[in-house]
Amino acid sequence: MSERLKSASRPESMEGLQYHVAVKPGDVSRYVLVPGDPERVKRIASFWDEAWLVASHREYTTYTGRYKGVLVSATSTGIGAPSTAIAIEELARVGADTFIRVGTTGALHKWINVGDLIISTGSVRLEGTSKQYVIPEYPAVASLDVALALIEAAEQLGVRYHVGLSVSTDSFYVGQERPGYRGYLPPFNRGLIDFLKSVNVLNFEMEAATIFTLANIYGLRAGMVCAAIANRETEEFVVGAGVDDAIRVANEAVRILSEWDELREKHGRKYISVSLLREWIKKS
Repeated sequence: MSERLKSASRPESMEGLQYHVAVKPGDVSRYVLVPGDPERVKRIASFWDEAWLVASHREYTTYTGRYKGVLVSATSTGIGAPSTAIAIEELARVGADTFIRVGTTGALHKWINVGDLIISTGSVRLEGTSKQYVIPEYPAVASLDVALALIEAAEQLGVRYHVGLSVSTDSFYVGQERPGYRGYLPPFNRGLIDFLKSVNVLNFEMEAATIFTLANIYGLRAGMVCAAIANRETEEFVVGAGVDDAIRVANEAVRILSEWDELREKHGRKYISVSLLREWIKKS
């Protein structure tokens, strides 16, 4: 069955239904959690008070619902930066303005235990998608209030977490210094882990740099919390370790951000500040 879209430059229906993620204005919250795995969207939604399936198309599955009274959505991005950029582009077009990646990651330091969480303040741009948008020197940094909300949520929930820089790659294997088929590893990636450790990068993942870059370009907000399911120094790998903690922290961060946003609006402030946080603590 054929359908005429607005144009080749604007691939959406006349009602604003987006070509890839298959959502339209009104389908999603301003707050969207963006895991890679479609199955993790269902897991995230299981923690909400209510949830409903909005759309499932290609690698993009979207649920919307309420968590502790706050309208929230979750959309899977698939693996890697190209499909993630499509998700951010199209979700922003239908009204989302705050994105939190809820992912899994490989830690680079032995003092990060498998199952710990990593909250990213920025990401080294070793992927290629963000370079389609802006010069390589442009930083991929998380939004201050989103990172703070994730830290606050982790503190309230009492989970073990670390805060710092991540690195985003396009390749799960040779791009993260894992041997490829038949042991292939290009010389320019040999020693990559040691170098990243020496400059205090905490972890490998594949989407944050693109999310952060696009959010900053478009004046949106973004953050990331990942569960360390692997450690490249100790060679441990435990599938699913810490994932529920990452989900709990992300959901609580949305609740916190919603309260902070109401506080900012009440006081006519553009940014969260220490003085506003003091009032929020008193109110809490």
